[in-house]
Amino acid sequence: MRAWRARPDRDEGVVTAFVVIFAVVLVFTCGLVLDGGRTLVAYREARNAADAAARAGAQALDEEAIRTHSPQLLDPDLAQTRACAMLAHSGFDCGTNAEVFPQADSVTVRVHTDVDMWLLTGATSSFDVEGSACVVIGITGQEASAQC
Repeated sequence: MRAWRARPDRDEGVVTAFVVIFAVVLVFTCGLVLDGGRTLVAYREARNAADAAARAGAQALDEEAIRTHSPQLLDPDLAQTRACAMLAHSGFDCGTNAEVFPQADSVTVRVHTDVDMWLLTGATSSFDVEGSACVVIGITGQEASAQC
């Protein structure tokens, strides 16, 4: 028995080391899938909220400007109000984690949110996600369009 234990080519503990390394890799992979998926969902939700708010703000046409053929087509105050109302329905608050920039012929919306990491907390505790959208109205193809 003594000669068997003294052999230098023993493989004791190799399986334990393999299981430990495999478990760490498995937890890291699950963290990438779970936290990465949550980050992608948060980005998509922020982008969708920004798109919807920009479209809602772009519907705030200034009727008097249209009647008088004025170059300003949007009512900036109404566009701000409509965009902020749409953002409130999506769970974002104007001034806190969302910004609305109405202009004469466009509405730009930026949305920010943080995603807390569940499994990959060692890398970072949260991840900042931003979605933005811009809607331009009144483009006929003959004049220069507004740039967002």
